[in-house]
Formats: sequence, C-alpha cells, structure tokens
Amino acid sequence: MDAHVISVVGIGADGWDGLAEASREALREADVLFGGRRQLGLVPAGKAERVPWPSPLLPALPGLIRRYDGRAIAVLASGDPMFYGIGSTLAELLGPARLRVLPHPSSVSLACARLGWPLERVDVASLVGRPAETLNALVAPGRRVLALGAGREAPAVVAALLAGRGFGPSRMTVLCDLGAEAESVRHGVAGEWTEPAASALNIVAVECAPGPGAAPLPRVSGLPDGAFEHDGQITKSEVRAVTLSRLAPLPGELLWDVGAGAGSVAIEWARAHPSCAAVAVESRPERAERIGRNARSLGVPGVRVVTGRAPGALDGLPPPDAVFVGGGLTVPGLLERCWDALRPGGRLVANAVTLESEVRVAQARETHGGELVRVGVERAGPLGGFTGWRPAMPVTIWTIRKDV
Repeated sequence: MDAHVISVVGIGADGWDGLAEASREALREADVLFGGRRQLGLVPAGKAERVPWPSPLLPALPGLIRRYDGRAIAVLASGDPMFYGIGSTLAELLGPARLRVLPHPSSVSLACARLGWPLERVDVASLVGRPAETLNALVAPGRRVLALGAGREAPAVVAALLAGRGFGPSRMTVLCDLGAEAESVRHGVAGEWTEPAASALNIVAVECAPGPGAAPLPRVSGLPDGAFEHDGQITKSEVRAVTLSRLAPLPGELLWDVGAGAGSVAIEWARAHPSCAAVAVESRPERAERIGRNARSLGVPGVRVVTGRAPGALDGLPPPDAVFVGGGLTVPGLLERCWDALRPGGRLVANAVTLESEVRVAQARETHGGELVRVGVERAGPLGGFTGWRPAMPVTIWTIRKDV
C-alpha cells in the first residue's frame, strides 16, 4: 500500500460483510484508520491504529493528515465517499491524485432500489448539518425528493415543512439502516406524520402532492412579489425578471446584491442552480433579518446576509462573478468599488429609479460603456366603475460586462 496515497473506503450499514475484497484489502494493509466511531466499530480488529474523527472535524483535518503522513492511511466513509462525504473534502484539501476511492452504494442508491425510483429523476437534499429549509426549493407537484436525515426527528421535521407549504397530502416513506439486518421501512402522509424514525440513520422519501392551499413556485426568475416578506423595498417581479436575465447566473457563480432590500434578487439568483451563491448587503438591520427569513422560506438558506452600509460593508467579501446594485447608487465610490471587485468576465447591473441615480448610471456608462435600458410596467386596476392602467415608476437598468 503506497504510504503517499490515502485509501478512502465506503462502508454501509452491513459493515465488513458488505465490502468488496479490494476495500477489505485496503483496510487490512492500513497502518492508520480514520473514521467515525460507528464506522470504526464495523471493521474487525487489525494492525491499524484507529483514530476517531474529532469534532469539529474540518479545522483539525489538515493537522491530522500531516501528523500521520508517511504511513499507510485509510479513511472510512459512509456509503459513497464522494456523495456528501469525506472523499470530496479530502479531494479539495489534498488533490485527487493523493486519493484512492473505493465506493460503496450510497443510501440514495439503496433507497431508490427499494422504492423502484429512477435515480436520475429524483431530487436529493442532505439535512446533515444543513438547514431543513433547503427542501423548500425542491417541493413541487409530482416531484420525488430524498432527504438524508439527521437524527430520528428528521421525518417529523420534513413532514412539518411539507405541511407548512400546503403539501400535507404528500406520501412519505422513511427508510432506516439501509443494507443492515435491522433495515426498516415505514409509510405515511406528511400531514399526519408525528413519529420519530426507528434509527438516526434514515432517509426520508417524499412524493410531493399539493393540497388545496398550496401555492407552488416556479424556478424561473420573476417570482410574485407576495412570495417575499417586504416593506415595499423590493425589486418588483417584472423588473426583477429582466434584471436577473442580465445578471445571467451560471452554476457555481457568486453574486453581490448591494442594497438588497428584501433580498429578492440574491434569493432568485441562488435558486437558479444549487451551486449558485449570493451575498445580500443591506444597511438596515430589520431588512437584513427579513432577507434571512425570505431565503429560508424560498429554499436557499445559504444566502449570506451582511448588515452594513456599502461600500465599507463590502470589505473582505470574496470577489463576485456578478454584482447587482439595487440601492445606494449615489453613495460616493460605491459603483467604483463594485466594478473593481468584479471578476474578469463578470456582469454588473444597476437599477436606477430617481433622477439622481439615473445621472449616476449615465456617467458610469460614459466611463465604462455598457447598455442602458428603461423598463416601464403598467398594471390594470379599478378606475371608477371601469378598469384602467396604473403605471409603476420606470426603472433604468445599466448593464456592463467586464472584459476578460
């Protein structure tokens, strides 16, 4: 066994008996064996020194690897090490060339096998160390969702979330200890579910079914304004749809939403793809708290909220791939700070409503170029005994792409 290559061995609830011979051999040859206490308990005694993972793990991981460097190391992981597992963390820390990954079927694969669900048509969310509100972005009529549970209370948490969104009729199946002799399956309906799981090792399968009060939300930009809690300081639905089309979110990109108000642009950016990230910068604390609530409600609790006044509040933030300036355009130095921070190839979009902010974006266009578009929206409303058009304030949108 090469002492410079770390074997990452996936193991299931069936323990040693379920391992392929290559995985067993890697564990026999190891001088050092890392893993959780439960995982270590699944492996028969051997020559390897056993090192349980400390808590918290991530800060200690580089030091642990250095301490045992030069010895044959094996790492135990639950199921597939590259699926929400330690294998992904080690690949980022050490590089793929340092790893030999020997996967075991993941709990998701086993669950789909038990249920007869095509894996490629299933949405997956991990609740292990993550907010349950992540599921809010996945709940839609007819969708099948697998939630990796964190503790015996996971089914009740999922059921309450579904019922709260009007999806109480959704069918739930809770699968525990998949692959082990103690494997169990329980069926029920979200609106009636109260029981804890039989084991902390569980996965909750959901067949989403809306009830009469459900209001499913699409994944495309331009959600109804009523989907957000706000005090009137919000980029309205139609303008937001145009704004996001110009911000053009791509998987893995980061957005700064400066002067975020209700956080609607940051939240819809994050909903565009699970790997999209956003930072919402808002000077008023009550609005900043509201952004957090909106992000959780709409299934993107990972949106980072920074309370403070830009441009100072932008110090220390990671460089963005796109910037939206929805407020504070007339603050001296704000646009320049955002432009300087923008990555090459990134997009900056600024929305102006007042004459003063329009002057500012016009000046910026003279300096940097880009495109100006004015968007006007009119809504039908009562006018005496008839119906008339009521115009909203027009919005001038400046869009520019930074040269690569």
